[in-house]
Amino acid sequence: MARVYLSLGSNLGDRLKHLQTALQRLPAYGVYPRQISRVYETAPVGETPDPRPYLNLGVWAETEHQPLALLDALKALEREQGRCDEGGRWLPRPIDIDIILYDQLTFQHERLVIPHPLMRERAFVLVPLVEMTPDWVLPDGTPVRALLTNPALREQEIRPYETSLSLSGD
Repeated sequence: MARVYLSLGSNLGDRLKHLQTALQRLPAYGVYPRQISRVYETAPVGETPDPRPYLNLGVWAETEHQPLALLDALKALEREQGRCDEGGRWLPRPIDIDIILYDQLTFQHERLVIPHPLMRERAFVLVPLVEMTPDWVLPDGTPVRALLTNPALREQEIRPYETSLSLSGD
């Protein structure tokens, strides 16, 4: 089984419920969560015209899927939860699931790049990753903890959310 790090986010509707549902549904798609971070509330990052804050968390999971099959499985789960990509990339969404890491693989395809090409610029990806695995080293030899020294990350709003989630669904 491959060990994968996923970033989950929601900024539409009952954000916490969307995250919990995704965690519970991942096994039906061949993705088995083993560890989750706390939930963080974050301001949108990127070219979004919508100011609604996100709830984000990180997930270490195991899967037998190869990278593109994993991407297809996660896109199917997003659609099941009501995600619609019509109208643009940066719109509000009930659930967004990104593949950040896949073992120590470096992978380039027109549909998927691993490690995620924007991970180094996103506090909502790095903070949960460092919380769970502070000594993780990226395929290029960079310790993830070192990435948090980037001054641009300190400008991004990220704070622990008052409610946490668990793998058991409690």
